[in-house]
Amino acid sequence: MNELIAVAVFTVLAVISPGADFAMVTRSSYAQGRKAGLAAAVGIALGVQVHVLYTVLGIAVIISQSPALFMAMKVLGAGYLIYLGYQSLTNTKRIHLDDVGQGQGRGSLRALRTGFFTNALNPKTMLFVISAYTQVVQPGSSLAQDFAYGAFMSFAHWLWFSLVAVFFSSAALRLAMIERQRVVDRLIGVALISLGLTVLVAGVR
Repeated sequence: MNELIAVAVFTVLAVISPGADFAMVTRSSYAQGRKAGLAAAVGIALGVQVHVLYTVLGIAVIISQSPALFMAMKVLGAGYLIYLGYQSLTNTKRIHLDDVGQGQGRGSLRALRTGFFTNALNPKTMLFVISAYTQVVQPGSSLAQDFAYGAFMSFAHWLWFSLVAVFFSSAALRLAMIERQRVVDRLIGVALISLGLTVLVAGVR
């Protein structure tokens, strides 16, 4: 029971801390609407399972013992964050509330895909999952228990970012953000690029 509580607390603290996932869900929710924001939340939850899978299967040991591989994963993740930030920073397409219903299926699928890759390539999530299984979960736990913890981590991510999507896709808030689109896009872009550069700098050090 103590282990379960520890995993729960560790997960909640990691999930609610601001990062690339938060910035990406915010952008999808205000720019494309609630369905896209919720789709991004599902993508993030699926991305968590990538980290859970390689950690439970023991590949995390190889990653942690290979500085070159670990650095390569960090650079890849940082590069993706910088790419997303650049897209937001240089976006010139104006958003209108009336556009939400047009191409919504494609927009939701794109948001789900972006959410998945943002999390699956996020070094922060990688370190969180590896730390959870090496520092919190006791050695010798069953495979079913390990995957159950992983399912909880995904559920916590899905729940939190679904709430974020609902909040930022509310009509009044969306309208206020769309009216200030240039400022909002630039803030999100700078945040994502800063996160990516921080990962690169930390990796070099």
